[in-house]
Amino acid sequence: SLYVNTMEKKLAEYKCDTNEAISLKLVRFPEDVDDDSTTFHPEYSHQVFGDDEVAFGYKGLQIQLFYAAGNLSTLFKVKYTSKVTETFDCVEADDVEGKIREIIPAGFTCNTDDFISLLEKEANFKPFGTLLHTYTVHSEEAGELTYQIHKADVTCPGFREYHERLQTFLMWFIETASFIDADDDRWDFFLVFEKYNKDGETLYATVGYMTVYNYYVYPDKTRPRVSQMLILPPFQGEGHGAQLLEAVHRFYCSLPKVQDITAEDPSENYVKLRDYVLVKLCQGLPSFAADKLHLGFSADMIKEAQDKLKINKKHARRVYEILRLRATDMSDEDKAREYRLEVKKRLFGPYRKNQRELAKMRKCLRPEELVSHMSQMDTQTQHEELEKSYQDVVEDYRRIIERLASQA
Repeated sequence: SLYVNTMEKKLAEYKCDTNEAISLKLVRFPEDVDDDSTTFHPEYSHQVFGDDEVAFGYKGLQIQLFYAAGNLSTLFKVKYTSKVTETFDCVEADDVEGKIREIIPAGFTCNTDDFISLLEKEANFKPFGTLLHTYTVHSEEAGELTYQIHKADVTCPGFREYHERLQTFLMWFIETASFIDADDDRWDFFLVFEKYNKDGETLYATVGYMTVYNYYVYPDKTRPRVSQMLILPPFQGEGHGAQLLEAVHRFYCSLPKVQDITAEDPSENYVKLRDYVLVKLCQGLPSFAADKLHLGFSADMIKEAQDKLKINKKHARRVYEILRLRATDMSDEDKAREYRLEVKKRLFGPYRKNQRELAKMRKCLRPEELVSHMSQMDTQTQHEELEKSYQDVVEDYRRIIERLASQA
């Protein structure tokens, strides 16, 4: 009916994309508050607003989450130009404020003036924990910028509350994010800060962080496992992720009780970052020297990567493949073929396992069941899959080699 159509059209106007509606900001100076160029938006909001990432019931919805750059003191405001009402529209608007309150800790302000007075306290904010590493990045606008990586834990005064404010960002930038129980003392926290000047004083801005859980390995070792890692969007693409991961690796390598360093469900981007950092660390080891690479992946490589850098065999294998690619003249057909076979041999492992399992299944499956399993993987398809995997791998490896060359 006409009424329903008009109603639907009207209600459609009251739907807002929550990734656009949410405005995030890291504020250093009072004038940043009204400066749109310092605003950034979530990549994800499904954990808070459902899979459609939509808030219903508002026109012109703006959800402001502004943070003081260092301590992350929070300004939280919800604004809109109009809102549906139960009386007139017989529908209820989503409780946007309630949904946000569920993921941000108490202690925020809703008043801009109060927030600006909190900014003045930023001069007292000092990075938590112990300093692990300092590095500089040259930027076109600002010249030399200095960064510090710190290791912290929940015993640092004020850190627990700070971490609760910081981890909210995970919801907006990591698809499968979940909050951790920071009270468990097996968590280590690594934080990146940028030094900046304000009225002649040195202040610190939060850049990003990583959480690592220390698993016990019988009888007396630990296996640190990277759980979460986020460089905040205004700082992405400047190399901070690599600096952080390398500093964390070096820290754990210095502890005798650490067996190796792993990661929990690593994303594709994390794997690329890790490849880059581990190659950078391993390229100086004698067993990975250029003249050893064409002899194949050796027990010496496994041992040296494990003993000196706490890198497990699987990761050491990737490092070897990348360094070997760099040392191989791929325009020489014989050398290129040798390299290709070497990588495909590793990639073929899972297929071989599949075939062993198929052989086992043949003994216990009815013919029609078997056909459905068999057709999944005929030899031709296998070869094509394998070739595609190989091309993808080499493309990733080449990017890492280029990045190493540009950093050298």
